[in-house]
Amino acid sequence: MKAPSVAPADVVTVGWWDATREHRLTVQRCAECSGVQHPPRSLCIHCGRTDTLRFDTAAGTGVVDSFTVVYRSPVPDADVPYVIARVRLDEGVICLTRLENAEPDAWCIGDRVAVDWVDLDDGRALPVFVPAPR
Repeated sequence: MKAPSVAPADVVTVGWWDATREHRLTVQRCAECSGVQHPPRSLCIHCGRTDTLRFDTAAGTGVVDSFTVVYRSPVPDADVPYVIARVRLDEGVICLTRLENAEPDAWCIGDRVAVDWVDLDDGRALPVFVPAPR
Protein backbone atom coordinates (compact mmCIF):
# COMPACT_ATOMS: atom_id res chain seq x y z
CA MET A 1 0.00 0.00 0.00
CA LYS A 2 1.31 3.43 -0.93
CA ALA A 3 1.66 5.72 2.10
CA PRO A 4 -1.22 8.21 1.95
CA SER A 5 -1.00 11.86 2.83
CA VAL A 6 -2.79 12.74 6.06
CA ALA A 7 -3.68 15.90 7.94
CA PRO A 8 -1.10 17.32 10.34
CA ALA A 9 -1.38 16.65 14.07
CA ASP A 10 -3.17 19.28 16.13
CA VAL A 11 -3.31 20.05 19.84
CA VAL A 12 -5.88 17.27 20.42
CA THR A 13 -4.28 14.54 18.29
CA VAL A 14 -0.56 15.16 18.78
CA GLY A 15 -0.27 12.56 21.59
CA TRP A 16 -1.96 9.93 19.43
CA TRP A 17 0.24 10.71 16.42
CA ASP A 18 3.40 10.70 18.56
CA ALA A 19 2.53 7.17 19.75
CA THR A 20 2.15 6.02 16.13
CA ARG A 21 5.79 6.93 15.54
CA GLU A 22 6.55 4.05 17.93
CA HIS A 23 3.90 1.79 16.32
CA ARG A 24 1.85 2.07 19.51
CA LEU A 25 -1.94 2.25 19.24
CA THR A 26 -3.52 4.42 21.93
CA VAL A 27 -6.98 5.31 23.17
CA GLN A 28 -7.95 8.21 25.40
CA ARG A 29 -8.94 7.42 28.98
CA CYS A 30 -10.50 9.85 31.45
CA ALA A 31 -8.88 9.90 34.89
CA GLU A 32 -12.15 11.22 36.39
CA CYS A 33 -14.71 8.67 35.14
CA SER A 34 -12.49 5.97 33.52
CA GLY A 35 -14.31 6.45 30.20
CA VAL A 36 -12.44 5.28 27.11
CA GLN A 37 -12.77 6.98 23.73
CA HIS A 38 -11.38 7.03 20.20
CA PRO A 39 -10.68 9.04 18.10
CA PRO A 40 -8.99 11.66 20.30
CA ARG A 41 -11.21 14.53 21.43
CA SER A 42 -10.72 17.63 23.55
CA LEU A 43 -13.28 16.50 26.14
CA CYS A 44 -14.43 13.27 27.70
CA ILE A 45 -17.56 12.06 25.90
CA HIS A 46 -18.66 10.31 29.10
CA CYS A 47 -18.41 13.05 31.73
CA GLY A 48 -17.53 16.22 29.81
CA ARG A 49 -14.22 16.91 31.59
CA THR A 50 -11.55 18.61 29.53
CA ASP A 51 -8.60 18.35 31.90
CA THR A 52 -8.45 14.65 32.79
CA LEU A 53 -7.79 12.87 29.47
CA ARG A 54 -4.65 10.84 28.89
CA PHE A 55 -3.46 8.44 26.19
CA ASP A 56 -3.23 4.77 27.20
CA THR A 57 -1.70 2.04 25.08
CA ALA A 58 -4.34 -0.24 23.58
CA ALA A 59 -3.98 -3.99 23.16
CA GLY A 60 -4.09 -3.55 19.37
CA THR A 61 -6.65 -6.30 18.89
CA GLY A 62 -10.33 -6.32 18.14
CA VAL A 63 -13.19 -7.62 16.01
CA VAL A 64 -14.45 -6.53 12.59
CA ASP A 65 -18.02 -5.34 13.11
CA SER A 66 -18.60 -3.84 9.64
CA PHE A 67 -16.67 -3.45 6.40
CA THR A 68 -16.95 -2.59 2.74
CA VAL A 69 -14.80 -3.42 -0.27
CA VAL A 70 -13.85 -0.38 -2.35
CA TYR A 71 -13.56 -1.19 -6.05
CA ARG A 72 -13.53 2.41 -7.30
CA SER A 73 -11.29 4.67 -5.29
CA PRO A 74 -12.11 8.35 -4.74
CA VAL A 75 -8.45 9.15 -5.51
CA PRO A 76 -6.89 8.17 -8.84
CA ASP A 77 -3.62 6.61 -7.59
CA ALA A 78 -5.01 4.21 -4.98
CA ASP A 79 -4.70 0.48 -5.58
CA VAL A 80 -8.10 -1.21 -5.68
CA PRO A 81 -9.78 -3.21 -4.37
CA TYR A 82 -9.20 -2.37 -0.72
CA VAL A 83 -11.22 -2.90 2.45
CA ILE A 84 -12.43 -0.16 4.81
CA ALA A 85 -13.67 -1.45 8.16
CA ARG A 86 -15.08 -0.57 11.51
CA VAL A 87 -13.09 -2.47 14.12
CA ARG A 88 -14.29 -2.67 17.71
CA LEU A 89 -11.12 -2.68 19.76
CA ASP A 90 -10.93 -4.92 22.82
CA GLU A 91 -11.09 -1.71 24.89
CA GLY A 92 -14.64 -1.21 23.55
CA VAL A 93 -14.08 1.74 21.21
CA ILE A 94 -14.46 1.78 17.44
CA CYS A 95 -11.61 2.41 15.02
CA LEU A 96 -12.25 3.20 11.35
CA THR A 97 -9.42 1.60 9.43
CA ARG A 98 -8.25 -0.52 6.52
CA LEU A 99 -8.04 -4.30 6.56
CA GLU A 100 -4.88 -5.73 4.98
CA ASN A 101 -3.11 -9.04 4.27
CA ALA A 102 -6.16 -10.97 3.08
CA GLU A 103 -8.21 -11.06 -0.10
CA PRO A 104 -11.10 -8.59 0.12
CA ASP A 105 -13.73 -11.33 -0.17
CA ALA A 106 -12.07 -13.36 2.62
CA TRP A 107 -13.20 -11.00 5.42
CA CYS A 108 -16.23 -11.69 7.61
CA ILE A 109 -18.01 -9.77 10.33
CA GLY A 110 -16.69 -11.11 13.62
CA ASP A 111 -13.16 -11.79 12.38
CA ARG A 112 -10.48 -11.20 15.02
CA VAL A 113 -7.85 -8.70 13.93
CA ALA A 114 -4.56 -7.25 15.17
CA VAL A 115 -2.97 -3.90 14.46
CA ASP A 116 -0.23 -3.45 11.88
CA TRP A 117 1.29 -0.22 10.59
CA VAL A 118 1.78 1.74 7.37
CA ASP A 119 4.66 4.17 7.81
CA LEU A 120 4.20 7.71 6.54
CA ASP A 121 6.93 9.84 5.01
CA ASP A 122 6.98 12.21 8.03
CA GLY A 123 7.72 9.47 10.61
CA ARG A 124 4.14 8.96 11.76
CA ALA A 125 2.26 5.75 10.96
CA LEU A 126 -1.32 4.74 10.19
CA PRO A 127 -2.83 1.75 11.96
CA VAL A 128 -4.30 -0.93 9.72
CA PHE A 129 -5.59 -4.29 10.83
CA VAL A 130 -4.64 -7.79 9.69
CA PRO A 131 -6.02 -11.22 10.58
CA ALA A 132 -5.16 -12.02 14.20
CA PRO A 133 -2.95 -15.04 14.79
CA ARG A 134 -5.04 -18.11 15.54
